[in-house]
Amino acid sequence: MDLDDPAARVLGDLGVLLLDSGVSVTDVRHSLLEVAAAAGFKRLAFTVLPEIVIVSDPETGGAKLANTHSGELSFLQAAHANRLVQRLSSGELSINEIPRQVAEIRRIPRRHAVFTWMLGSALTSAGLAILFRCAWWAIAVAAVVGGLVGLIAVLAHRRSGAAAILPFVTALGSTLLVGALAAVFGLGSVPLFAVSAPVAILVPGALITNALLELTAADIVTGSARLIYGLISLGFMAVGISTGAALTGLKIDPGSAALVGQIAHISADNNGWAALPPLWLSWIGVAILAIGIGLFFGAGRSLIVISVIAMTCTYALLVLLTPVLGSVAAAGIVAGFLFIFARILERFTLSIPATVSFQPAFLLLVPGTVGLVAVATFDSAALSAALTTFVSICIGIKVAALIVEVIHKPWSRRGRQPGGRVEEPSPN
Repeated sequence: MDLDDPAARVLGDLGVLLLDSGVSVTDVRHSLLEVAAAAGFKRLAFTVLPEIVIVSDPETGGAKLANTHSGELSFLQAAHANRLVQRLSSGELSINEIPRQVAEIRRIPRRHAVFTWMLGSALTSAGLAILFRCAWWAIAVAAVVGGLVGLIAVLAHRRSGAAAILPFVTALGSTLLVGALAAVFGLGSVPLFAVSAPVAILVPGALITNALLELTAADIVTGSARLIYGLISLGFMAVGISTGAALTGLKIDPGSAALVGQIAHISADNNGWAALPPLWLSWIGVAILAIGIGLFFGAGRSLIVISVIAMTCTYALLVLLTPVLGSVAAAGIVAGFLFIFARILERFTLSIPATVSFQPAFLLLVPGTVGLVAVATFDSAALSAALTTFVSICIGIKVAALIVEVIHKPWSRRGRQPGGRVEEPSPN
């Protein structure tokens, strides 16, 4: 194939679409290789970086570059992008269709964007506070502050320069509000998730874990870049929390839940607004959390239902396994099961991308908020628990990835027909 052929350009555009959908560089490269092979271009090579896709021909040494667009796509657009890859890989669509399909996916509107960002952030914050059994006053505060964080996120994304300081500003503002309320009403020590829940939607826990996974997959450049970016964002948020706590005298309750397995052990004799919600209400909190994440990231109704199911199953497994295996081992095993479930949905059945089914439920596994507060409060025990849980999750996902690869190979050989050579897209 000559790299002047339009196929190089359209395959690069497809890779860019997947990057904007939140797909890891490892999976983007794998998808492009499958699509190219289905279309009869087996000698092409793909180099994928966080913002660039390079299509090259090892025999001639030629290369074509495609750059990502500004802004990430919604969950709904990501689902359409994943469906497009599945249809191209199976031979159902020719790569001639890529330009039109990519343009249609990018044009899918996100309705009521500001409202859904605010409502999604508020529900995510309230859902986490309910799930981890914060006092009723803390749940109400978390919902209000979470909505404000969503509004700040909207305003920051409209200005390119503001996005860099978004982690610090949101963490500082959230902690100041919670700390001021605790000081005015004499609430004393506040639950961990009263502080971290409002900014949990912005914690880069999944980003850092994906970076570690990319490093283990030999994507050294991308994995290192993502890891550094995630740690810098986490550091900004930690500085924001520590600054807000210092200004308001805020103290974290050491007896509050930090991980899902600790929820059942919380008890209190307080009444009224200081009382804790019943344990069974945590299941409702999981559903509220899933709905909030779906709204914040622009998922449709069907995708939100799938997210609720995935998060409920994840929570059930954690509740069952944590008392037996401990929180660290349980997180790794559940992460493996969740990864296999997400890949089955993505590749074999409904073509639901892992960004929809895996990443929202991942919030229950990744101790990003715990690590965030541990760094901010210099709690070495909590930080050690967060790091060991990260390692356990990575091991679980890598084992699951090997299992999925074994399952995927016989499926990938079925029903593939060459998609034919691409023609120059019409300028209209």
